[in-house]
Amino acid sequence: MPMKRGLSSPYLFLMITMLLWGSAFSSSKSVVEHVPHTVAALLRFAGAAVALLVAVSLFGGRRPDAPWRSGGRAAMAGILGVFAYNGAFFWGLSLAPSLDAGILIPVMSPVLTSLFLLITGRERASGARLAGLGLGLTGAVLFFLGAGGSTHGSGTRLAGDALFLLSAVCWAAYTLAGPKVLAGTDPLRATAYATCAGAVLLGLVATPDLPDVRWGELPPGVWLNAAYLALCATAVANLLYYRGVRAVGPASASLMMFTVPVVNTVCATLFLGETFGTLQAVGALVLLSGAVLAATQGRLPRRAPTSVPPAGDPAAHTDADAAGKDSSRP
Repeated sequence: MPMKRGLSSPYLFLMITMLLWGSAFSSSKSVVEHVPHTVAALLRFAGAAVALLVAVSLFGGRRPDAPWRSGGRAAMAGILGVFAYNGAFFWGLSLAPSLDAGILIPVMSPVLTSLFLLITGRERASGARLAGLGLGLTGAVLFFLGAGGSTHGSGTRLAGDALFLLSAVCWAAYTLAGPKVLAGTDPLRATAYATCAGAVLLGLVATPDLPDVRWGELPPGVWLNAAYLALCATAVANLLYYRGVRAVGPASASLMMFTVPVVNTVCATLFLGETFGTLQAVGALVLLSGAVLAATQGRLPRRAPTSVPPAGDPAAHTDADAAGKDSSRP
């Protein structure tokens, strides 16, 4: 069947998604600069939860035979994939530039996932994959050395980068567990349920910080960024990615995930004035090259019919596709 082109092309949906996800890092940083990181995470995912529930009512597929059981599995996934992941992510943004987050999280996640699968014997250790993992880990070391030791680095930035790495670990763990946790659940519905569960927990953590926020004094830009993150970078991006992956498969879509660091770098440098040190820039390039090699093993993916995973943010499908598996992203 010929691929649709123009406004209905799945690759257009995917490219818009990458632009939304890539810009979300600097947009999140803008919110964190004015409110506590716990409140920033709540603003994004409380709004996204409402928007996704509306999307489920309009576009959701067939309800599962055991909705309480399916909802419970999705809620458990939300603890790791939304609450833990974003708790570390927004905390890291309060300490380090969004530029670092946009490199470490979407690029280290597939490296960590592939590494775990190789260690546990669930994937074969091909030469190309081992070379990619070696490059990726080398690039990560260089990146962290640059964060702590260059003229652009500091101890605070290094701590933030460590939290971004923790986010990548959370996402890799969620990706490995996701297919079993969300088996048999409509992807969009599972995404909404997981987001709601994560938003509730983020709300509990943010509660002590809410009275300290001077809501009436927040600049309009904070509200605009929060709305953009909730509606565009989360809810709309999920829907577009859902449609794109359904059409081309997760393997082909995974290659487009590597445009996220590029989009983020442009946004962070243009809008926030963030910069890399030389050593960090070299580490980022090495890390990205290794992740691409590990994900593709030197070959372009072939389109194959697979179950459609739910969409999510930049670390989502890169992980599972690098490992040759399906994933579920809240």
